[in-house]
Amino acid sequence: MNQPAPTDPMSTPTEPAAAPRRSWFARHKVLTTFGALVVLVVVVGALGGGGDTPAAAPATAGAGEAGDTAAPGAEEAAADPAAEEPAPPTAGIGTPVRDGKFEFTVTSIEAGVAHVGDDMFGKDAQGQFTLVHMTVTNIGDEAQYFDGSSQKLVDAQGRTHSADGSAAIYLGDAESFVNQINPGNSVQGTVVFDIPADATPASLELHDSMFSGGVTVSVG
Repeated sequence: MNQPAPTDPMSTPTEPAAAPRRSWFARHKVLTTFGALVVLVVVVGALGGGGDTPAAAPATAGAGEAGDTAAPGAEEAAADPAAEEPAPPTAGIGTPVRDGKFEFTVTSIEAGVAHVGDDMFGKDAQGQFTLVHMTVTNIGDEAQYFDGSSQKLVDAQGRTHSADGSAAIYLGDAESFVNQINPGNSVQGTVVFDIPADATPASLELHDSMFSGGVTVSVG
């Protein structure tokens, strides 16, 4: 009969070998599988969805850049349609024009006149008399006074001259000294201006009264 081997009372009992520790992925198979699926979906979405994303629109020039390339004054002309329309031509001798209740037609102009009246009753010009002959018609529905002193003459240098009413009196038929004109009637009048001897008449400012806006007639 075999006897058990005697044991050494001083020896430590041998512990069984520990089982090998599994990795985290092995111990969490469900989480690992789910995570892999999530990563796969993200990658496929990134690769396949790139064609669906609209391309960025090309940058357009800002208002400041457009203004730099536009022709000078283009923005002002676009904002103000009236700026694109040419100014109406100025009326000249023989063209009827209107201001208030009067229609004026300048028929002729005499410049360089040194004296008006006769030898006994007359007046000498300080510079030169300029006689403006015109037809004045009342186009309103009430009587209106035609007064030569309300008229202006502008010379080629841009200077504005008033009418000389006292010189017009010596013409006898000037008809421009506070002459009342009834509706529909016309008068043939002459307005006298005493301007410098070297001045050249350029235009007239004709008014139905001293407070009206006036209308311009070119005589130069």
